[in-house]
Amino acid sequence: MVLLKILVLWVLHLALVGSQPTSKQTSTPPHPVGEQSPLGPDNLSFPWSRLRLPRYINPLHYHLLLHPNLTSLSFNGSVQIQIDVQNNTNWVVLHSKGLNITKATILDQNLAHLSDKVLPVLHNPSHEQIGIFSPRVLTSGQKYFLYIEFAAKLAEGFYGLYRSSYRTSTGETRSLASTHFEPTSARMAFPCFDEPSFKANFTVRIRRNPEFISLSNMPVVKTVHFNDDLLEDHFDVSVKMSTYLVAFVICDFKSVTATTSSGVQVSIYAAPEKIQQTHYALEVAVKMLDFYEEYFNIKYPLPKQDLIAIPDFQVGAMENWGLTTYRETSLLFDPLTSSVSDKLWVTMVIGHELAHQWFGNLVTMAWWNDIWLNEGFARYMEYISVEATYPDLKVEEYLLHVCFAAVGLDSLNSSRAISSPAENPTQIEEMFDTVSYEKGACVLHMLRHFLTEDVFQSGIVRYLRKYSYTNAHNQDLWDSLANTCSEEDFISGRHCYSTSQASKNAYLFAGEHLDLTAMMNTWTLQKGIPLVRVKRTGSRLLLRQERFLRTVLPSDPLWSSVQQGFLWHIPLTYKTDASSTIHRHLMTTLTDSINIGEEVSWVKVNSDMTGYYVVHYEDGGWDEMTNLLRKNHTALSYKDRTQLIHNAFQLVTAGHLPLNKALDLIGYLGLENHTVPLLQGLGYLEFFYRMVEKMDEFDLTRNLGVYILNFFRAVVDKQTWSDSGSVSERRLRSEVLSLACHLHDPPCVEQARQSFKHWLQSNGTLNLPTDVAETVYSVGAQDDHGWASLLHTYNISLSAAQKHTMLYALTCSTDTNKLHRLLELGLEGKVIRSQDLSSLILMVARNPQGHYLAWNFVKRNWDTLVKRFQLGSSCIRNILVGTTGQFSTPEELTEVQLFFESIKEQASQLRATQIVLDNVQKNVRWVQRNLETLRLWLDEQMKLRQQK
Repeated sequence: MVLLKILVLWVLHLALVGSQPTSKQTSTPPHPVGEQSPLGPDNLSFPWSRLRLPRYINPLHYHLLLHPNLTSLSFNGSVQIQIDVQNNTNWVVLHSKGLNITKATILDQNLAHLSDKVLPVLHNPSHEQIGIFSPRVLTSGQKYFLYIEFAAKLAEGFYGLYRSSYRTSTGETRSLASTHFEPTSARMAFPCFDEPSFKANFTVRIRRNPEFISLSNMPVVKTVHFNDDLLEDHFDVSVKMSTYLVAFVICDFKSVTATTSSGVQVSIYAAPEKIQQTHYALEVAVKMLDFYEEYFNIKYPLPKQDLIAIPDFQVGAMENWGLTTYRETSLLFDPLTSSVSDKLWVTMVIGHELAHQWFGNLVTMAWWNDIWLNEGFARYMEYISVEATYPDLKVEEYLLHVCFAAVGLDSLNSSRAISSPAENPTQIEEMFDTVSYEKGACVLHMLRHFLTEDVFQSGIVRYLRKYSYTNAHNQDLWDSLANTCSEEDFISGRHCYSTSQASKNAYLFAGEHLDLTAMMNTWTLQKGIPLVRVKRTGSRLLLRQERFLRTVLPSDPLWSSVQQGFLWHIPLTYKTDASSTIHRHLMTTLTDSINIGEEVSWVKVNSDMTGYYVVHYEDGGWDEMTNLLRKNHTALSYKDRTQLIHNAFQLVTAGHLPLNKALDLIGYLGLENHTVPLLQGLGYLEFFYRMVEKMDEFDLTRNLGVYILNFFRAVVDKQTWSDSGSVSERRLRSEVLSLACHLHDPPCVEQARQSFKHWLQSNGTLNLPTDVAETVYSVGAQDDHGWASLLHTYNISLSAAQKHTMLYALTCSTDTNKLHRLLELGLEGKVIRSQDLSSLILMVARNPQGHYLAWNFVKRNWDTLVKRFQLGSSCIRNILVGTTGQFSTPEELTEVQLFFESIKEQASQLRATQIVLDNVQKNVRWVQRNLETLRLWLDEQMKLRQQK
């Protein structure tokens, strides 16, 4: 699953949307004290008290029949589940949520009923479970059939089997039904054993009206006339898979189709009037499937792969096996209105979901505590696959920012370990966060460079082959990567993973034998990120590791307690001016030292940031780095330069480095020609500007804006208002011109106004260069006529990418009445879809005039937002973290604390609330410690400029 792409710059470095801390889950007692056991017919007591289902009944095969009615907006169906009973029992307990169970029976292997009476069905809504009582004992070692009939309304929102709709260019609204089951919503569509380890085969039949088509994981094998009005599609039997991967869609969409080199049929589905926007996705999907089949050396096991753009979709995309579902912005590409960033996003999302067909679908984590085995791998494979298939997109330039996002969360005390307890649906939903995705990807990136590409690739192939169609744990991955086979068995192609072979689980690395499990446990079983302190003493490099925290300063009384017990096995890399060699060293103790030689004038640790750790150069080390960048910045790679900038500003927040030192470090950027470090430095200055413009700091805001424009004048002036150049050049153009106009740079604003005027004169038919369209629209939205014209075009546009760009521009208005109207339209869900409400709120919050407007909107409509998006969802997380991301005063901190107190029951269930409080406390401290330094440094820069 891909989380939603949110265009909020500050979250990348400092606010960090998308993660929460661990909460401990205690074992559930049979029935909580003071609470009555759920009772059913004849006063039967519900037979099971735990959140997790019993292990002694396993589903083998589901025969599922569904009839979604798009007129009544309801559905009914039946499911026959073949079960394998491993303990004598009278009860079958499984999941069901919001379903009206109308009939339940149990049959033996010969399909004979065990009882001639209707079987009692008990409900335990708090655990989303039902219990079916059999008067005859189900015997251990026997197989039975559980038959259930059920009905329900199509769900409101984005989970289970829910209604979506789209509007044609003539204004007609058309409905469709679609599913989203991950992680715990298959139970909303049919009764099932809704846990990832209960893998089974599925045979699906769907009844529909003739004007619709139906899609599921497998191809249709036949269609029969059910009656005069209905057709029934029969789908082929699925492979063995988890319930969260089951999917079906009933719609009137069109498709384009192609075939991979191995014969897999790939189809892209979209609303009929958007079918021309599907061709790029088709090209990408075919290329990606071919790439993954070769990379994993395992054939894609299904005969087809459908990709469908759903008009209402909460997250970015979902990896249902054989039927991947997407937001329109994640799948559709319109060459006239989609930008190069949109193109990259579509490519990466498809790469992510198709990687899941192996990582997650073929091999699934045993439980949600290890969801990173799915999402961390898929996130990382985005970069490997896109770099291999579309090298011109320069995807490797974005990987650093994935790790920077992870650092931003992991350096808060409220972070969590990659592998963390999660039991109830809210806790499970919260696992889909920055830790699972971004940190997971960065730890894998570090491991790949540590083991080498060939060892890493062969290890994950072993892992996928060994655990195909089953479930796996962390340890299974480490065993596969370390290859505990004898050489003879490995060459013969056998898969051997016995503990007796553990002595062979060792690589020779930097002269040391490696216990891969011990090393990787330090990265997955403890939270946080290490800080490596580096000090030069003669020919030796002295090293010391500690936990890197931005929320607790070394001078705080809490410091020693939050550092207690943390130790990482860190695969260090470093480079010196003596040679181009990248040196390696495994640091497994709190302190260490390396002999680097007397003749070395500088040393750069963590080459290309392949390691997941922050580096602090002590005793003048940062001055050394500043001088190197000023005199010969190309002695370091662009990744090294970017990492230095990032680490310096993170160390400022953590209280290890004065702000003026970090600002001096980026003084070399006037010499910088590479987009990535240039935007990294510019990004911090923009963050500071956007923070102080929300305060009562007029002079500081003005001076900082003038400094940024003066310092980057040459970069701004050389930008053209076009779509020409490489992907990197186009990305720089979009970012730089957007900021220049926000800073009221006269040439930028004038050019944008002229372009917007031409667009207005064309009645919105002129296609602006996509690199600058957002900037042009944002300037044009400042007057009433321009804003109204944009809202009208937004309402009728068939391009999801263009709508997203225009929505952002509409939120740039300085008129609070207009911003309030946008929020109300988002809440209503007609002109602005509900799926876009969380993004809309963050866009408004980014506007200085919308800062408190967005926060007050969230407080006022909290219950509605939770009902629409679910409490543990990424949308609620993003809303909470994003709207408070630049709060930086003690009064604002108190305001947030009071709100969380008012929703205490819900806030106590959420990891995100502690993330928010940590983040705001961090911002308050930053302002208290650094605002005056920023003011003095800027005054000094202005004086120096005047003297020139």
